[in-house]
Amino acid sequence: MAMIAGLSVLSLARFQFAMTTVFHFFFVPFSIGMALVTAIMETRYVRTKNEMYKKMTKFWGRIFLLSFAVGVVTGIIQEFQFGMNWSNYSRFMGDIFGAPLAIEALLAFFMESTFIGLWMFTWDRFKPAAHAALIWFVWLGTTLSAIWILSANSFMQHPTGFAINQATGRVKLVNFMAVISNPQLWVEFPHVVFGAFVTAAFAVSGMSAWRILKHDHVEFYKKSMRIGLTIGLVASIGVVAVGDLQTRFMMNDQPMKFAATEGIYKDTKDPAPWAVVELIDTKNHTVKDNVDVPYLLSLLSYHKMSGSVKGMDTVNKELEKKYGANKNYYVPVKTLFWSFRVMAGIGTGLIIGAAAVLWFSRKKKDTIENKRWLLYLTGLALWLPFIANTAGWFITELGRYPWVVYGLYTIADAVSPTTTAGELLFTNIVYFLIFSLLGGVMIYYSHRVLVKGPDGPLDTDYGVAKDPFAKEAFAK
Repeated sequence: MAMIAGLSVLSLARFQFAMTTVFHFFFVPFSIGMALVTAIMETRYVRTKNEMYKKMTKFWGRIFLLSFAVGVVTGIIQEFQFGMNWSNYSRFMGDIFGAPLAIEALLAFFMESTFIGLWMFTWDRFKPAAHAALIWFVWLGTTLSAIWILSANSFMQHPTGFAINQATGRVKLVNFMAVISNPQLWVEFPHVVFGAFVTAAFAVSGMSAWRILKHDHVEFYKKSMRIGLTIGLVASIGVVAVGDLQTRFMMNDQPMKFAATEGIYKDTKDPAPWAVVELIDTKNHTVKDNVDVPYLLSLLSYHKMSGSVKGMDTVNKELEKKYGANKNYYVPVKTLFWSFRVMAGIGTGLIIGAAAVLWFSRKKKDTIENKRWLLYLTGLALWLPFIANTAGWFITELGRYPWVVYGLYTIADAVSPTTTAGELLFTNIVYFLIFSLLGGVMIYYSHRVLVKGPDGPLDTDYGVAKDPFAKEAFAK
């Protein structure tokens, strides 16, 4: 059956990939960021010889290892779908995807996996500085993994270094350096990585805030919270800065996506106002009600107080001339409009919040534990970066509709020809249950680590009782 209860193979395949990607992307930025946070904590221990920083490194390292494990599992599930649901896409893109994904698996992933193992079990076998270098290599491996994965995604946004094989109609790689020097990659990668740092930083500060509220190891968690918020503040500013570069690139490279994030159907006046909120009528291509800030869209788009912006109707006509009039080039405008505001609003709020909590938690002033309302807000803020990351990926992926590879290959052409709606409905249910279980396990064990605290029993302390090379292990 090609369709079940109005659900087509294409819609079910798209939903499954979206569900898998969103869930996987909960953990990838978190693990990249946690590697950095852990490395900074251990470096502080090396520099200060303060045992509390060593304890912090081991404690938050457990959370990092949990996120890494779940991220690997969800990534494997995601890759299965290329063969199951998107076989046409895999054939079309195989020559391009092969090189960066092979390098990611054989170099970056094995690098981080190897150094994770060394870092876990060699606390008493290396000098502190040498041991700290291991976790920095782990962080480097996670970052390199992101580069290679995003080089493949960037090709889908802005194809470079390819030619069309006339015999097969597929793309072939002709210039590998053009793929990894893709301008889309070098505005997308820093935005994703800074977002990863923000995710881990506010997760650490949020979890610390909840423990401070319970008067549990207050000094330990106050130090952890300040480290998290300091990283989070710097990284949040970085997200805004590189996000501006990415948006300006998008305005020229994918103008339909840009116009949709601003909810613009008709060309704006000069100077262009920025809509804070608006009611969009997608059927009639109009905006019913809106609240505008004069000049602001021109300022954000061109960094000056003048300049108009093309609307979706104008861009659609241009795309029809370039690619043919038999496709619908309009993207899901409401989703993109509100996703952009959620992402930008959270980013701004995190900068203000981090600065405020750092101010109130500084030394020789009123203590942060007396401001319970601020601790509650900090605790709740740990979820905000995950929401912002998801909103950002909605913009990135939905904004190039109807293309899976921009200008070359459509989503409708990419789906597997033999997959049925029944199979997809079944696997959607199974994947949802698996992801719910994995998410529940991650939250349960993270909470368990927090409850046990930094002075938890030795049987949970990797590198001590769990060290297979320890003298005690050989004695037993």
